[in-house]
Amino acid sequence: MAGRGSYAKGVAKREEILERALEVIAREGYRGASVKELADAVGLSQAGLLHYFGSKEELFTEILRKRDEADVVAYGPAEMSDLDLAGFRKTYVDVIRHNSDVPGLVQLFSRMAVDAVDPEHPAHRYFLERGGMFRAAFLEMLRARQASGEMTDRVDAEVLARIFQAVADGMQVQWMLDPSVDMAATVDALFVALTPAHAEPKEPRVDAAS
Repeated sequence: MAGRGSYAKGVAKREEILERALEVIAREGYRGASVKELADAVGLSQAGLLHYFGSKEELFTEILRKRDEADVVAYGPAEMSDLDLAGFRKTYVDVIRHNSDVPGLVQLFSRMAVDAVDPEHPAHRYFLERGGMFRAAFLEMLRARQASGEMTDRVDAEVLARIFQAVADGMQVQWMLDPSVDMAATVDALFVALTPAHAEPKEPRVDAAS
């Protein structure tokens, strides 16, 4: 029983660390969120903090997982397949818009994505799995919308899913270089571009985001 109680306490402490880390990085930015600062936020030494994760890289990987969980709770419906094109589009663009409010987490994601190209990096599997889940969610929606005529079928749905992923990731880099770029509007414009004229609601033309 004592071992089980210690395990439960350890899980709870990990959750506390991740939740506080999200707050610190969102507030202070990626560069301002050192292991020492994260440890101080939860009343631990740096060694005590890393005891729960093994390394700084594993800690940051789990922070990204926690960020994904929080976004699903805040923006994701139970089943993406339940959404029509307008609902899916709004949900996705809302997440992109939210990212502009948490620049530190965007910086962390983009920096870790580059480092995770190395197969030995602790975040390598996270980014592979996340990308696969991202495309799977899009693929289901895209195929259904192509079948209904709401979205062009001139490009294979799997290719379109990768294009959406590439645009979302690439816009984050552009935005970090130039914060005046409107990530949400630019990603939303991709939906407009892929929607046949007869299926697109009448709305203002989407020009270059400033």
